[in-house]
Amino acid sequence: MPRSDISGFYRLSPEERLKLVKEFAGLDDAEAELLQRSGALSLQQADRMIENVIGVTSFPVGIATNFLINGKDYLIPMVIEEPSVVAAASNAAKMARVRGGFRTESTLPVMIGQIQLVDVEDPMVAKERIIKETSRILAKANEQDPVLVKLGGGAVGLDVRILSSSIGPMVIIHLLVDVRDAMGANVINTMCEAVAPMIEQITGGRVFLRIVSNLAIHRLARARAVFAKEALGGEEVVDGILKAYEFAAADPFRCATHNKGIMNGVIAVALATLNDTRALEAGAHAYAAMGGSYRPLSHWYRTPEGDLAGSIELPVAVGVIGGATAVHPIAKICRKILGMPSARQLGEIMAAVGLANNLAAMRALATEGIQAGHLKLHAKNIAVTAGAEGELIDIVARRMIEEKKVSYDRALAILRELKSQP
Repeated sequence: MPRSDISGFYRLSPEERLKLVKEFAGLDDAEAELLQRSGALSLQQADRMIENVIGVTSFPVGIATNFLINGKDYLIPMVIEEPSVVAAASNAAKMARVRGGFRTESTLPVMIGQIQLVDVEDPMVAKERIIKETSRILAKANEQDPVLVKLGGGAVGLDVRILSSSIGPMVIIHLLVDVRDAMGANVINTMCEAVAPMIEQITGGRVFLRIVSNLAIHRLARARAVFAKEALGGEEVVDGILKAYEFAAADPFRCATHNKGIMNGVIAVALATLNDTRALEAGAHAYAAMGGSYRPLSHWYRTPEGDLAGSIELPVAVGVIGGATAVHPIAKICRKILGMPSARQLGEIMAAVGLANNLAAMRALATEGIQAGHLKLHAKNIAVTAGAEGELIDIVARRMIEEKKVSYDRALAILRELKSQP
């Protein structure tokens, strides 16, 4: 089996990298060619995806190497505009391999559909009546998608809560639906719409909102890994990372950036597979705050051997069928590079990548600082903005980094100097 720990991958040209990925994932010539096009999504395809289309845009597709997840090698396609994220994930994954890589698991893909019931005389009586009719409500919901039921999914349960509000009590019904390999929003909304009249008839109340919740507390992905202290740089680095983690655990201002670093990896994979990034972000940050205070999505501690161990748990409402992920040509190729994972496997991959990026960010903060990796690529962007082309881009960027003056004005000055030379 091909391995993901490809030495010197970052030093290769884009064409050479693509050749290796093509061999790893078994891409055909057409798929490889499509990855090289900046406009892989046609205007006609885009027009069928959203409204009022006038054009398309492009983001870089990078490959994170070295990932070993549950004993299997992965190359991870990541779509992101931020420098150093792909390199950071690759580096963290390389360090994780020393102790066996990442181990992941996930819960069943159960999503929540919320039904808001108002104008009931006695909320407790309404709740009891709904619970008593659970089997009938679930049967009605499952009539809406017999194919999903045949595949082993469908409505599997109800939760009923009574909420206090400024306009009076509300009865909130959670319709729990196993959506299998779909993200699930459409089927859940359809089921909620279908059972609403039945709930009104059972309770005498009035149903208002009927919609999916993006706080997918029943659809969780978990990843864990151990990082050898030698691979990280020694005991002092482990100490520094743990101090950075405890800072995030104690302070929401730091925690927001800590969790953002996790989502760098999660969202980059979501974009590569064209999953709903807004749902993932909303669900993850809401989950981080469920205990009454905003907390890190990851947990870090020192092992008895002195190594660093980390784990992560977050909701992952992702799909591999239906929606844009099944339409966009690059998303389909990215899923092929990942080995055509199920929705649960894709969520687990995202959790592993999020944990890797979290480790890499904290290690950078604990050692040379976060800017070192960023500046290398940022300097190249500044050089291009100043008008550098070809080999001049690297020369100008290198000069700015050596001088520790990465700015547009300095790039212009260096470029003028270089062009004036005979």
